[in-house]
Amino acid sequence: MNYRHAYHAGNFADVLKHVVLVGLLEHLGRKDTPYLYLDTHAGRGRYPLAAAETQRAGEFRQGIARVLEASGAPPLVARYLEVVRALGVEDGRLLAYPGSPLVALALLRPDDRAALCELEPREASALRTLMRAEPRAQVHERDGYEALAALLPPRERRGLVLLDPPYEAADEFERLARALVAALGRWPGGVYAAWYPIKAGGADGRFLAAMAASGVRRQLVAELTIERDDSPAGLNGAGLLIVNPPWQLDSRLAESLPWLHGCLAPAGRGRTRVSWLVPE
Repeated sequence: MNYRHAYHAGNFADVLKHVVLVGLLEHLGRKDTPYLYLDTHAGRGRYPLAAAETQRAGEFRQGIARVLEASGAPPLVARYLEVVRALGVEDGRLLAYPGSPLVALALLRPDDRAALCELEPREASALRTLMRAEPRAQVHERDGYEALAALLPPRERRGLVLLDPPYEAADEFERLARALVAALGRWPGGVYAAWYPIKAGGADGRFLAAMAASGVRRQLVAELTIERDDSPAGLNGAGLLIVNPPWQLDSRLAESLPWLHGCLAPAGRGRTRVSWLVPE
């Protein structure tokens, strides 16, 4: 596997993913009973922005840096920015971007639990070092899809699964759809959020069509693009398919995504979408 998320840390797709993640975990935290957060492709957890691989593309400059500079953020985005500032800003300067594990742990309570899966050995080693003193988190150096079968259903009976694969394999979308349906068969009451890229070729649309035909109910789509969907340039946008979304998440995202789009997309380009792929 050649993918390194450090090249893309803090870009517009990260911002979208982590705004949704904050919204999901905020809702789970409203009940007293503990929950599990399972991250199938966790990465290294923290990305110093001065690192050579992060500086090479500098995608954070058109991503989180723009959002931090903007004013009037909707409540959900404002909560996400509080997390980013607490974990990555020092003396007013953005020095690091937190990956999904750190964003999640900022919202987990003492009795909640995080299972963080990462297959790439160097990334897993860095994540293990980062989590060394964190009693709520356990790092699994293993394939995240396989971990779904081993770790679900959780003893807590509540929780969130974040699936964020690198999309290097030609059949990644197909494997993701199979993994989601199988995991829901084992744990139908869990909340699932699957991140996907939007590029030319329409693979994302075929994935959503397959999920719509799967028989799974309560599927919500949240998308943000910064170019035309069919632009050949590369990553035109990103989306999350959320299964069993909490009450009012759709309205919170419908409020937040147009504001984010205004920060992140060149004028007149891209779009947002918050809609039910499959309703109740």
